[in-house]
Amino acid sequence: MSKCVKIADKYIGDGYPCFVIAEIGINHNGQVSLAKKMIDIAVTTGCDAVKFQKRTVDVVYTKEELAKERKSVFGNTNGDLKRGLEFGYNEYKEIDAYCKEKGILWFASCWDEASVDFMEQFDVPCYKIASASLTDDKLLKYTRATGKPVLLSTGMSSMEQIRHAVEVLGEENLVIYHCTSTYPSNTEEMNLKVIETFKQEFNCPIGYSGHERGVTPSVLAVAVGANSVERHITVDRTNWGSDQAASLEMAGLYHMVRDIRQVPDLLGTGIKVVYPRELPIIEKLRRV
Repeated sequence: MSKCVKIADKYIGDGYPCFVIAEIGINHNGQVSLAKKMIDIAVTTGCDAVKFQKRTVDVVYTKEELAKERKSVFGNTNGDLKRGLEFGYNEYKEIDAYCKEKGILWFASCWDEASVDFMEQFDVPCYKIASASLTDDKLLKYTRATGKPVLLSTGMSSMEQIRHAVEVLGEENLVIYHCTSTYPSNTEEMNLKVIETFKQEFNCPIGYSGHERGVTPSVLAVAVGANSVERHITVDRTNWGSDQAASLEMAGLYHMVRDIRQVPDLLGTGIKVVYPRELPIIEKLRRV
């Protein structure tokens, strides 16, 4: 059995209920009111946590990237958009209070060291390493130095790169998430058996971070051994934003969480038995 990881008062690992993360990410479109609606969706559907993304824009992106033309409600450049989507202290203070009021955990993917320092103000229970940051040894070490559990996404990464990241982080208090970084992902890009590969190789819980349309791959991921599932959520997939199309609205999230919770009962014990409710059928249908 893989090691379990404790996140506040919950556990991720074999033998524990699947830890479901609703990623709000940047789907709040710079509005705390919209973020709160998604927090409500996560609470109502039975998720364990919500996740945001935090960046120091001028560190994560080059001047050239920020200067590119990109029209949005925030302005005409990519920089205008990226800065408009970043919540600051006051916004996260409000989110922190709201999540505590609603009784749900929250944390963030930090894309640079200053963002880790920023999140430490709120004593978040864990940190996520985004797939894009998997090869950033400096950020991995800096995040690990907080002493908090680390959740590592592995999209667009080779096994060699993943092994190196795990070596840098160590397997203690680590959850590794199988992930494909396409938005939305196609069926042939799911490769869910990687979850089994990870469980055989690494001595830590394994999760699944999905970007597919629908919910079937996320439920199947739990059936093949995922201890945690993370999915982007939104109030409306037709909203503007790069992640909206790969996100679940409330109805989809409800069905996904419901079906994930049923997986242990559906899989059963593996021991063939005759159930009491079958006995009347035996009497009715069998000749001998």
